[in-house]
Amino acid sequence: MTTRFPAVAQMLLAALLCLPAAPLAAQQAGSEKTEPAERLPEGAHEFRFDGWRGPALKVHAFIPTAVAAEEAPILVVMHGMNRDADRYLAQWQAIAQERGFIVIVPEFGRGSFRGSHEYNLGHVVKRGRTDLRERSEWSFAAIEPLFDNVVARIGGKQEGYTLYGHSAGSQFVHRFLLTQRNPRVLRYILANAGWYTLPTFAFPYPYGLNGLDLVPDDLQSALASDVVVLLGEEDADPRHESLNRSEGAMLQGEHRLARGKFFFEFGREMARRQDWAFNWTLRTVPGVAHDNGGMAQAAGELVVRRGSEKGN
Repeated sequence: MTTRFPAVAQMLLAALLCLPAAPLAAQQAGSEKTEPAERLPEGAHEFRFDGWRGPALKVHAFIPTAVAAEEAPILVVMHGMNRDADRYLAQWQAIAQERGFIVIVPEFGRGSFRGSHEYNLGHVVKRGRTDLRERSEWSFAAIEPLFDNVVARIGGKQEGYTLYGHSAGSQFVHRFLLTQRNPRVLRYILANAGWYTLPTFAFPYPYGLNGLDLVPDDLQSALASDVVVLLGEEDADPRHESLNRSEGAMLQGEHRLARGKFFFEFGREMARRQDWAFNWTLRTVPGVAHDNGGMAQAAGELVVRRGSEKGN
């Protein structure tokens, strides 16, 4: 099915002409760090991470054999709405073993992160209010110090990581992309998000970026980042049980495949009109619907190997 192009075109035009003078942005808040409790062994393992301002996280990790952990690429995986980090790790293990990279899956459990507001929307505002929380308390703020913790646990030399998310996890990842300053992400992989925060100040968060402590430079940086929008070609069910059918989401398309393409084209057109660099790519995966396992098979080759060297 196609998106409703007349309505979408009007929205797009209005948004592209709206780059207001945003308020002065606050500096990225520093993270709290704790000494790692133990070195990560080879194979699958769980550990507790509490080195940030938010609730402690259970972290699921896999260290492949026959590779030097201190030099292996690191992939951070964001799970979906079911908060099933263990299943996500299991679906990535064979791929990581074959390709020789580390997988880290933080678990944002429902007990500490209630609903989409506190997980995939980043918990950037206080529930039922519009005032921003401290950046160091946003759910997004856990990822950078978690990366530091993992590197310390393996005695690593890694200076960056690939960030992948599927479904609600993809929502988390693309909002992390749009809101975080100077993260050490080498590549973002956005798989099958249900709906998107658009890269514009024309609409209030979470459908746009208005209301956050961002400036146009933040948007320019996001559009210049290495991003792969990865979409299952069969993820095109307009009646899927968990699909967001709000007015704002429906303007992006009638199903996830259409919305992902709309998000990519929106970003590309924004960059073109502002004469900004645009380093996003769009890939589709034949025969895969809303399934992390199938998307992981396609995403495995996209994990950045080391430094500035990119995946295939």
